[in-house]
Amino acid sequence: MNLKEIKNEKAIIIEIDGRLDTTNFGQLETKVLHNIEAGNIKLVVDCSKMDYVSSSGLRIFLMALKKITALKGEFILCGLQENIHEIFEISGFTSIFNIYENQEKALETLD
Repeated sequence: MNLKEIKNEKAIIIEIDGRLDTTNFGQLETKVLHNIEAGNIKLVVDCSKMDYVSSSGLRIFLMALKKITALKGEFILCGLQENIHEIFEISGFTSIFNIYENQEKALETLD
C-alpha cells in the first residue's frame, strides 16, 4: 500500500493505493493520528485506488471518525470501488460515514 498526502485549502487528502490490511494498517493509523495531533481535523480519504480492505483497515477508519467527530472535525471517504463499497454496506459503515463519489464532491461539502 502507498499513501499520498495532499494539503488542500479545505482539508488534508489522504490517497490510499493498494491493499489496506493487517500488514500495513499501522501506516494509515500513524498518518491519521499525526494529522489529528497537528490540528488537521478535516480529512478526506480517497479510496479510489484501494482494492482491498481488511477488518484492521475498517477499524482505522472507525477510530479516525470517532476521534475527528469528537473534535468537531470532518472525516470523509470518497471513491470507494464497488467491492469496497459492498464491504462498507455489509458492515453497516455506509450509514455512519460520509461517502462521496470522488475528491471534488467530497471537498464541495466542506466549509
